[in-house]
This record gives sequence, structure tokens and C-alpha cells, in this order.
Amino acid sequence: MAKIEESSLHKLHPTQLTVGMIVVKDKSARLKALSPKDQSEFMREHAMPAVIGPGGRLYVTDHHHLGRAALEAGLATAFFEIDGDLSDRNSGDFWKQMEKNHWVHPLDENGVRHYCTRIPDQLNGLVDDMYRSLAGYVRDAGGYEKVPEAFAEFVWADFFRRAIPIELVRENFKEAVAQALPLAKSHYARNIPGFTGK
Repeated sequence: MAKIEESSLHKLHPTQLTVGMIVVKDKSARLKALSPKDQSEFMREHAMPAVIGPGGRLYVTDHHHLGRAALEAGLATAFFEIDGDLSDRNSGDFWKQMEKNHWVHPLDENGVRHYCTRIPDQLNGLVDDMYRSLAGYVRDAGGYEKVPEAFAEFVWADFFRRAIPIELVRENFKEAVAQALPLAKSHYARNIPGFTGK
């Protein structure tokens, strides 16, 4: 079992371009409501998986929403555990291996893929993709199950992006979730990780 360590949030580098800021704000509010001791315990219980990259830099491969929420809540540190050590690679080989392992997701707020070099250096540089929030809320409402594969939430976001107009997501998020729920359970989503059809 990997050892859990603590780090400054500013030393944890993202491996994606976006988060759903509605989800981030919810998580941030929950963190702010905790005592400092409970905040620390919660962050330890939800340690972020990380990979050591060139120069010993730490790249988190999941829990980007929590990391950004912790920053928004004013926390200085977070916990991580190492999933891989690619510190011996040059930058190009590092990103190739990260992609091979599905540890990086350079998709922007429109679902468009970019070079890994476009990924922001800090968690506070992640931009809002409202469909990531929509996917999170639909999952929490029982639309589909959480699965270990980090890329699954991007697939769900893209699925909803093609079916639910952005104007509705922006202007009436609750109604967008209501419309997305039956879609998540429909045969159109049957090949997406986490699909239950229930």
C-alpha cells in the first residue's frame, strides 16, 4: 500500500485542463464548514493519487475537484499517494507514458483535445466545464455508477454535451440535471463506463 504524504497544494500539478466549478464550489463549502482538524482528516482520507514526473514534480491524476476546492476553501496543503514514478523520463516521454496509462486528460471546456503542454501548471488554473458538473450531479442522483477509470467522467460529460444545450445548463442547471438523468439510463449510454440502466 502506498504511503500517504502531505504537500503544499501549489506543488501538486494537474493532469487535465478542466473541472466542473459547480462541483468545486459545493466541495469547497463543505470543507469550509469543517474544523481545521476535520479538514485535515478529510483530505487525508481522500488522498490524491499522484505520479512523480521529471524534476521530482508531483502530478495528481485524480481528485482535481477536491484539490481545487481545497484551494478555494483556503487550505494550504493536501495529501497524496504515489501511483507511479516517471522521474527518469524527459518531458516528451513523460507525457507519452502518462497518456498510455490514462493518467492525463487534456480536454478543454468544449471537449476538444489539446497537447499536454496546454495543461495549467497549478490547480487554480483549471477552467470550468459545466458539463463536468452536470456529469457529477447526474452520477450523484443515481444516473450512473462511479467507476475507477478517471476518464469515465469525461466520457459522460461529452455524452451530455451532445444532448443537453449549453444554454439550459447555464440558465437552469437543475432542469439540465433532470433532463440528463433519463438519458444516462437510456440505451444511448449503454457503452459508457458506469452505465446501469436503472
